[in-house]
Amino acid sequence: MKDAFGAPQSLLVLGGTSEIGLATARRLIACRTRTVWLAGRPSPALESAAAELRGRGAYVRTVDFDALDTESHEVTLGKIFTEGDIDMVLLAFGIPGDQERDEEEPLSAVRVAQTNYTGAVSAGLVCAGALQAQGHGSLVVLSSVAGERARRADFIYGSSKAGLDAFAQGLGDALHGTGVHVMVVRPGPVRSAGTAAEAPLATIPFTRTPLVTTPDAVAAAIVTGLRRRSETVWVPGALRAVMSALRHVPRPLFRRLPV
Repeated sequence: MKDAFGAPQSLLVLGGTSEIGLATARRLIACRTRTVWLAGRPSPALESAAAELRGRGAYVRTVDFDALDTESHEVTLGKIFTEGDIDMVLLAFGIPGDQERDEEEPLSAVRVAQTNYTGAVSAGLVCAGALQAQGHGSLVVLSSVAGERARRADFIYGSSKAGLDAFAQGLGDALHGTGVHVMVVRPGPVRSAGTAAEAPLATIPFTRTPLVTTPDAVAAAIVTGLRRRSETVWVPGALRAVMSALRHVPRPLFRRLPV
């Protein structure tokens, strides 16, 4: 259960090496989160992330998780919930793909879609069901501003995020009143050491402006959104107005914009 300060005491990060996921875990540990599960493919990076969070005072466990192996999700994730209640699930995995290559290699495009959408739908439904069974918890889904409108430069990645965003919104409506809170997070381009692992910097125009964000800024917005019980969080907040305007630009003109 959440503590007196509104922070989750237990956290499951799907995408255990995600920079945004780890930045969020650090902030939540500072707010009294004590148990963290990092779910991802086995790797030195996953073990290093776990060790770093343990050094911050959390009890951290890793679990083998593959977004593409959807047949394993129910068993793999179900076992985590049998260990005790999970107050917050952060769905943070995803791949940006390579637009030029993916257009020429359909199987590569399918991998982007299956990871970002199909895998997320599977894991999201499994975790949502477990949260509902325990009667409380938050499911935070990392979407992207790239899903707001298809662009020539990244429409394969963007379409996968658009599907994820719509799924998460609908899931939130389905779980309304059950005690489970679903929050969709729409970051702009993320500038970090591992930008390619989070989202392409070209997800929106104006990438050299303050609309570019960082993993820690996204993490801060997530923590604030949890406290406010927000349903949608834009990072930075100015993106809401920018994308509202771009959504209504006629397609012939939109094609000519340097986006």
